[in-house]
Amino acid sequence: MHRLTSACAFALLAALWSAAPAHAGALRFCDQATPLNAEQRDLLLRFGAIVKTALEDSGQDLALIARSGLDLGRFGVRYSHAGLSLKASLNTPWSVRQLYYACDEGRPRVFDQGMAGFVLGLNDPTLGYVSVVLLPAAAAAMLETTVLDDRLALRALGPAYSANAYAFGLRYQNCNQWVVEMMATAWGRLERSGGDDELRAQAQRWLAEQDYQPSVIEVGWPLIWLGPFIPWVHSDDHPKADVEHATYRTSMPASIEAFVRATVPGASRVEFCHAGRRVVIHRGWDAIAADCQPGEHDTVVTLE
Repeated sequence: MHRLTSACAFALLAALWSAAPAHAGALRFCDQATPLNAEQRDLLLRFGAIVKTALEDSGQDLALIARSGLDLGRFGVRYSHAGLSLKASLNTPWSVRQLYYACDEGRPRVFDQGMAGFVLGLNDPTLGYVSVVLLPAAAAAMLETTVLDDRLALRALGPAYSANAYAFGLRYQNCNQWVVEMMATAWGRLERSGGDDELRAQAQRWLAEQDYQPSVIEVGWPLIWLGPFIPWVHSDDHPKADVEHATYRTSMPASIEAFVRATVPGASRVEFCHAGRRVVIHRGWDAIAADCQPGEHDTVVTLE
């Protein structure tokens, strides 16, 4: 089993923000996750079971799913890592097909991960969030066929990983960019011939034509200049003007969800969070309150 990063875009930048000197945070990106005690592991597994049950009860076969990672609140980001949860996965039902960075190999991989493992990657055992977007049957079926096609899934995989990959560039790719390019391949009925870069280029042209708007992350100074010292962060694929303004335009779960909401009529969203033994289930496109505080119409489950 490859050692994989526990979060996607900007997990590293979050570590760097609080690290001094800078290299101390960089070393954490591919470290093993912090060990969980038995109680923490049990709570996260039961939280994952609630998410999986909700997916099963939805009557759907596929969902866009995202999870929180390290604390990215300083960048205005709750969710860092997205994938596609598939009922018909050959791994286990509702496994998440996703792009991960294989640290030992120094390259990206497509990886199927059971829901339990996906939720255990939340990093913070005391507070975590999962977002699920359900699609109408026709859109879901097209995407399911595409993402379960191993040949297409690998053709849409870029050769080099960058946590902050420019959303309209072919030099690098992050985990969220792979997801949205798979959506473009499916819903755009893109040409299935040609080289790998050709498929990705077609996907990005289709996304631009559909007015896909990547997330705009203002990282500020001096973080944007740390890229040359970190193997997983790059600025050389971003427009010069963005770099000069210490800004990255990259695919994040929020930008993918906004795109689906705008372009797929009938899509719906369910958000889950846990704070200790409290689980909150929130339906709708607005966000659960900070610190997993339930709203008036939310469902609250207590893990005994």
